[in-house]
Amino acid sequence: MASAEGSTSEGRVAFTYPGFSYYILARFFIVASLEMQSVAVGWQVYDITKRPLDLGLVGLAQFLPGIFLFLIAGHLADRLDRRKILLSCYGGMAACSALLLGLAEVRSRSVYLIYLVLVLLGIVRTINWPASRAILPQLIPDEHLPNGIAWNSIAFQSATILGPALGGVLYAFAHGPNSVYAISVVSAVVAIVSFFKIHLRPRQRPREEMSSKTMLAGFRYIWRKKVILGSISLDLFAVLLGGAVALLPVYAKEILRTGPWGLGLLRSAPGVGAGLMAILLAYRPLRRKVGVTMLWAVATFGVFTIVFGLSHNIILSMIALFIAGAADMISVVIRGTLIQRSTPDTIRGRVNAVDMLFIGASNEFGEFESGFTAQWLGTVPAVVLGGIGTLMVIVLWAWLFPDLRRAEGFADPEIVMAEATSRESPP
Repeated sequence: MASAEGSTSEGRVAFTYPGFSYYILARFFIVASLEMQSVAVGWQVYDITKRPLDLGLVGLAQFLPGIFLFLIAGHLADRLDRRKILLSCYGGMAACSALLLGLAEVRSRSVYLIYLVLVLLGIVRTINWPASRAILPQLIPDEHLPNGIAWNSIAFQSATILGPALGGVLYAFAHGPNSVYAISVVSAVVAIVSFFKIHLRPRQRPREEMSSKTMLAGFRYIWRKKVILGSISLDLFAVLLGGAVALLPVYAKEILRTGPWGLGLLRSAPGVGAGLMAILLAYRPLRRKVGVTMLWAVATFGVFTIVFGLSHNIILSMIALFIAGAADMISVVIRGTLIQRSTPDTIRGRVNAVDMLFIGASNEFGEFESGFTAQWLGTVPAVVLGGIGTLMVIVLWAWLFPDLRRAEGFADPEIVMAEATSRESPP
């Protein structure tokens, strides 16, 4: 009995730190706000244009700012108060939701105005990402980071379950996006209020001047750490090729013959799988063979992307997305723990900014790639070929990055050495 209680307590150890609890609450509401909004934007844009390519442009509009601003965002996260950065970004996200609400209220049919708001949202998200990731070690000690990362993923996935489902239902019930955008604004405000209650554990960081050397420090650090380089680049190419989220409005409307409520369920299915897997990893953390586990997880993601692409049944489609989401979560936790455990706090923002570029390329640019390919080849071939491409990447990466394939745990010699040298001479 004592053993069971100890295991349960260990599974929730991150919540013994109040700042982390408020951070999780704020993160849940801000992600739910963005996810509700994404369903409404996707359905609204496709309803206006009827072109899959325009769904791809939704992702591209949010990704492009990251290409130009990620180095600056990383430097700001290492130089300024991360709490103030996040508060400002949450306010910016609320403002973008309010702008979309305003366009809906005046019944604008211009997708270009929607894209403009999404570009602004992309700027805010670019600045938000490295600070949001780098702030975690200031909320909980290093030894509890894997547990904190797992619960952070649980909060994120819970929001990606509730947000799209609620957004789809509201859109269908109100026959338009207005109510979805209004609730998105309210959710963002709740996140801002929660964040005001956070107090960070102080860590000394040198005030480095902005230069090409300091701004590129994240790239140099990742290039030296082949396990980290292999893990984040694997995620980049696998999700870039295998991502089908951008095409869900097409599947819902043209292939599965459902409405906005069905789109919401499809958007939520990967989140359900990922959320349940994150809970499992919080209570049963990975300790051995993390490299091989990551490779198999991404391969599973590719296989069930193909299953989803070929499915014409909404139940089978949801099951495929559920399993793909669960497999992707294994990869997310492994990659996140490798980065956070091995990166000194003085450079953590810049390293996370580079990771943000990789993730943004795989997600938002992946949406553009999916939309472009679907416009060119057709929706089903685009998704199926993307899944096949993911499997090919797995084989190639297992050969190119033997250090990743052989990584036994999060305390491999390379990672331990990185932690030790970071205390002696920060980059």
